[in-house]
Amino acid sequence: MSEQMSMDYSISSILRLVGKGKRMGTLDARARHVLEQLEICTDRFWGVSESSYTQRLETKCQLLPLVYSAFEARCQQLQLAPPLELLWRVYLPLAQWVVAQGERISKEVFVLGVNGAQGSGKSTLCSLLQVILEAGFSQRVAILSIDDFYLSRAERQHLADQVHPLLITRGVPGTHDVPLAIEILKFLQGANQEASTPLPVFDKGLDDPLPREEWPTFQGKPDVILFEGWCVGAKPEPEQRLARPVNALEAEEDLKKVWRGYVNQVLGNQYSRLFGLLDGLLFLKIPEFKVVYTQRLEQEQQLAQALRQGWVGRAGRRAMSMPELRRFIMHFQRLTEYLLEEMPGRADLVLEIDEHRQFQGVTQKDSFPS
Repeated sequence: MSEQMSMDYSISSILRLVGKGKRMGTLDARARHVLEQLEICTDRFWGVSESSYTQRLETKCQLLPLVYSAFEARCQQLQLAPPLELLWRVYLPLAQWVVAQGERISKEVFVLGVNGAQGSGKSTLCSLLQVILEAGFSQRVAILSIDDFYLSRAERQHLADQVHPLLITRGVPGTHDVPLAIEILKFLQGANQEASTPLPVFDKGLDDPLPREEWPTFQGKPDVILFEGWCVGAKPEPEQRLARPVNALEAEEDLKKVWRGYVNQVLGNQYSRLFGLLDGLLFLKIPEFKVVYTQRLEQEQQLAQALRQGWVGRAGRRAMSMPELRRFIMHFQRLTEYLLEEMPGRADLVLEIDEHRQFQGVTQKDSFPS
């Protein structure tokens, strides 16, 4: 049987061949046509003129072998089937965009904020983007999550006693160690090649930060810092929006608007200073807030399954029940809904996803790098 007759012409199979080193020029006409059509679809997704797709096609065929093994290994770590079509259609262009943005601002370290609702896939996106930037573009990438800067339970208890009981629950602005986040970001920005930067870790099972001696370190100077979190880059709401409660939690437990007023206040001062360190902002936009519950429920079900299979966190972590999850998510509703309204208009890049975390579209301020 001839090679052409036995060849698998699916997109993933052809990308796997290219990823393993097969040159574009050695592919047969049918395989090249599949790649050309894939690149044309990619250009449409990113809003790029299709007239010059051949140059981008050649560039990607050169990049793919550089990142393929690292991308596949990271997917295995994340327990994902390697999404090769997404690597081509979304992640490689996204990495190109990040590099172009860094070059445009002419700074030694490019700090990109990555915002998205709970469960939207921010951590996965950053992890995959990291390996592509490192393997394909020789960029050193540090990842920070705002979740790792939560205040200790004792500190939140103090806030709950002094300001409002709802501040015992980690998550909303006001429950993070903002001075520490600013310190770490600035240290990374000014680091030299010999520097060792400790990166905080918050243990959600313990509901407390890990001791400093257990923090991992970033060695050297990063080229890119990915700072991800559900409220990264957020701005305070107009005061008049605070008058109406958005859910039962606010209506029943924040009658005097103290909690939401405090959250709004800190967003306008200390968080504004933190987010002022960002050089760019990427927004993972979900269709609507109710998707948060669906996506977080999926995560809790995965956690419950892992626990049943014998995985136990440091503090005997357990999955939340449905009532617990509903109450927990209510803490995030107000700001998430506001971000869905206003952030698309100012983010440098908006990646629209559906309820299944599938990419649906993209909007960007500047033209895509050719």
